[in-house]
Amino acid sequence: MRDRMNVYFPPELLKQISDLADRKKLSRSAIVEAAVASFLSPDGADRREAAFARRLDRLSRQMQRLERDVGLTAETLALFIRFWLTITPPLPNDAQAAAQAKGRERFEGFVEALGRRLQKGQSFLRDIPEDIRRQEPADET
Repeated sequence: MRDRMNVYFPPELLKQISDLADRKKLSRSAIVEAAVASFLSPDGADRREAAFARRLDRLSRQMQRLERDVGLTAETLALFIRFWLTITPPLPNDAQAAAQAKGRERFEGFVEALGRRLQKGQSFLRDIPEDIRRQEPADET
């Protein structure tokens, strides 16, 4: 035996319930009954907490990768700047215009190469571990 209960829902929520009922080929009452039962079940809170914990773990791993990548990028940039400043002699005034023109040309080439890599889905940060493995000497035992 079932008892009848009248419940009022906002139109948007009622539409979501109706859409789900249509997709699952169930009655709206069955959808609402399952939702209430899930809400009232003693392990519902545990399931929600476990789901949140999984999501937080995934976000933590993503943040760790992001921190690693940002650190690697900063170190790479700092090393390049130090190297460039160390080996690049100052130019005489009469050579600066030609050097600036050449710099613009090289920068345009750089931007084009970067665009090609990005279109192919290539990532310099993903290439670095591969490059390091290729450079490591093989164990000779």
